[in-house]
Amino acid sequence: MLDRFEALLRQVVAGLRLALMVFMILYLATCLLGLGGKLMAYLPQLGAPDFHPVQAILNDALFTLIVLAIVRSLFINDSFRYALTFLEVGFVVLLRKLILLETTPHEVWVLLVLGVISALFFSLILLTHRMRKTITPAQG
Repeated sequence: MLDRFEALLRQVVAGLRLALMVFMILYLATCLLGLGGKLMAYLPQLGAPDFHPVQAILNDALFTLIVLAIVRSLFINDSFRYALTFLEVGFVVLLRKLILLETTPHEVWVLLVLGVISALFFSLILLTHRMRKTITPAQG
């Protein structure tokens, strides 16, 4: 009886995971289409770039990158890669926050702290990639 219930629960969770994957892929497609639309609208205005449209496009691109990393994490079965993916997501979230912050004198310390933390995240990502490359040949 308990085994049947557990099997049923596993099927429900697998179905919900599949539904989430489909939803996130559709959401990613929507994000990519929105970003493409903004880029196409901005292309005729090339010349002397204005900061605000570029900031909006970069913000949308980083958000799309976050969604892409989350969708990618849904297909990962390796815990090391899963952790690395969320480290990369954290780095992109910090970069996005740095872009959205206004550069006013009273925000300088926040910008500095976020910059240092994002540099640490980037260093951890590079170190993790290096560790992955040195560990993988030894195992094979």
